[in-house]
Amino acid sequence: MVPKWMWTSIFLLPVALCAYTIDDSSGLGRTYDGIGGISGGGATSRLLVNYAEPYRSQILDYLFKPNFGASLQIFKVEIGGDAQSTDGTESSHMHNSNPKDANYDRGYEWWLMKEAKKRNPDIKLYGLPWAFPKWVGNGTNDPYHNPDVLAGYILNWIKGAKSHHNLTIDYIGIWNERTYTVEYIKLLRKVLDDNGFKDMQIVAADGKFQISGDILKDSDLAKAVQYIGVHYPGTEVTQQTIQTGKPIWASEDYSTNNNEVGGGCWARILNQNYVNGNMTSTISWNLIASYYDALPYTRDGLMTAIEPWSGHYEVTSPIWGAAHTTQFTEIGWKYFKHGAGAAHLDKGGSYVSLTDGKGNLTIVIETMSHDHSKCIRPGLPPYNVSAQTASFTIKGSLASKITSLNVWYTKLTFDSSTPTYFEKKPAIKVSQGSFSLDLQLDEIYTLSTVTTAQKGSYPTSPASAPFPVPYQDNFDSYPIHSEANNFADQSGVYEIHQANDPDHKLAMRQMIPDYPIIRCIPADPNLTVSYIGNHNWKDATFSIDSMIEVNGGVFIAFRVTKGGCQTKNAKGVYFWVNTNGTFTVTSDIGHKDVITKGMSSVPVAKWFTLKLQVEGTQATGYLNGKQAFSTKIPATPKNGFIAIGTTDFSTQYWFDNFSVTKAS
Repeated sequence: MVPKWMWTSIFLLPVALCAYTIDDSSGLGRTYDGIGGISGGGATSRLLVNYAEPYRSQILDYLFKPNFGASLQIFKVEIGGDAQSTDGTESSHMHNSNPKDANYDRGYEWWLMKEAKKRNPDIKLYGLPWAFPKWVGNGTNDPYHNPDVLAGYILNWIKGAKSHHNLTIDYIGIWNERTYTVEYIKLLRKVLDDNGFKDMQIVAADGKFQISGDILKDSDLAKAVQYIGVHYPGTEVTQQTIQTGKPIWASEDYSTNNNEVGGGCWARILNQNYVNGNMTSTISWNLIASYYDALPYTRDGLMTAIEPWSGHYEVTSPIWGAAHTTQFTEIGWKYFKHGAGAAHLDKGGSYVSLTDGKGNLTIVIETMSHDHSKCIRPGLPPYNVSAQTASFTIKGSLASKITSLNVWYTKLTFDSSTPTYFEKKPAIKVSQGSFSLDLQLDEIYTLSTVTTAQKGSYPTSPASAPFPVPYQDNFDSYPIHSEANNFADQSGVYEIHQANDPDHKLAMRQMIPDYPIIRCIPADPNLTVSYIGNHNWKDATFSIDSMIEVNGGVFIAFRVTKGGCQTKNAKGVYFWVNTNGTFTVTSDIGHKDVITKGMSSVPVAKWFTLKLQVEGTQATGYLNGKQAFSTKIPATPKNGFIAIGTTDFSTQYWFDNFSVTKAS
């Protein structure tokens, strides 16, 4: 008897009957290379590391644990370059060219890779730089100025992953969405081979399709590159790219809010990147939305974790969209050929079929409607999806071997009805190689011989709560080289270091000596800044200690409006002090719109305390407990982040004893 949930909805909607064949008689298609997520580009996992247990481990299980949640098969990370790379900066392993200064404990990507490997030893690791320290370009903005230096810098990161963390990097990229040189790619291949990394595979060029033409023209380049990686291809690739014969990846894709439409986008491209574009891997930017909501690309991750102070996190539909493929396949499986197991459905949607060549079969079907599956980019041409009954016939080597298929089902909803995520349904009977399935709009089905899939779950995470007030941090509880909880560096890198002062044991230090080779211009070239707090705060009183070793200036700010690559356009209330005996209050980070200014007494090489109080249209600033100014401020912006910063790139700046006493 056919289960009720599979009844054809002929009395609800007109249903078309369409027939499809799954057949390996003429061979199989391309090799499946896995589904993954990206941490970085940049600082997209910044808040995750701050979560307390058990919530942090629960989140990691939803991302990486096999047969639990997304069960990701590739994990791609930013090779930190000390520069803003979308939502923040990530620390480089080499702030300067001195090999003795290299450090492989900076940042959180090492930790995150180890957590991924701990859950899934078979997960593949992929490193890619978004930016570089200035020294790599010998003082220029060109990382290819000396290709040997750049190749050595990347080699050190790969070696450090192995020697310090026992991590084997499987894939390495060139420069995210920026220019490449053929000379450097070939040199990198040689450097890897000469240093014992012949098995490491190069993905190029993490941007558009230009690399395909260069590969066709240069046989040595073709040998150097193992995978073509393109970004946001809209499920289609160029004919030149196909002609290379290389495996093709959507090495960065999705980048869409993880609401139901985002879930539809993800489900559609996971299938159609292969159906339309022969792409055998799709990697989500980003892995997890774990950065402040007010920063660019709000919640563009597979799930959301933005409240380490409360423990609250959200498991959203893209997690289960990934599970529909990852929990029923492994890297190395084969897709069926187009027209023989992979195709568009006649009435809209698509299906792909995969096999391990050992008798297992997985079929993934999606019927995402146009308006419910728009990705952030590129534009989606019009198309229609309607209810349909799909009839499948299995032929070839599996025809007589499969008598039933396990069924897992997702239904995305866009009204008041409750969605269904990754729900196991009764198995479907396969009779003489054939079966039929009723399909409605915005559904995902996985039909598989694989029996190990599970919908993992934990108790509902704690209730959402705003950033806590009062809030204090003396920075004494962190490991050296780490970053203080909840600070989101937007330019420069702030690390915890020994202050060598009995009153200031550990403190935050700005660690970048020079303006880096950037992906975007986040702020004035002589300025670093880090954000913290609740962007919705309108009024606040906060303070921090600072020390300037030689000469220069620091600032604290409130109601800071913009971050990421738009940091340079941020408005707010900025209180600047300098060792030259002056202070300034401005309404912009560019230091152009001066509200008031005056004289101050900031000592060199001695700690001092800055305090800022903002209420309504009144701002009052204090230096070492004495009022420096009290002034009217513009009525807008009305809300924003707290920020600290420095007036230039230098390692002479220190901060300690951060305190928010009042904020609302």
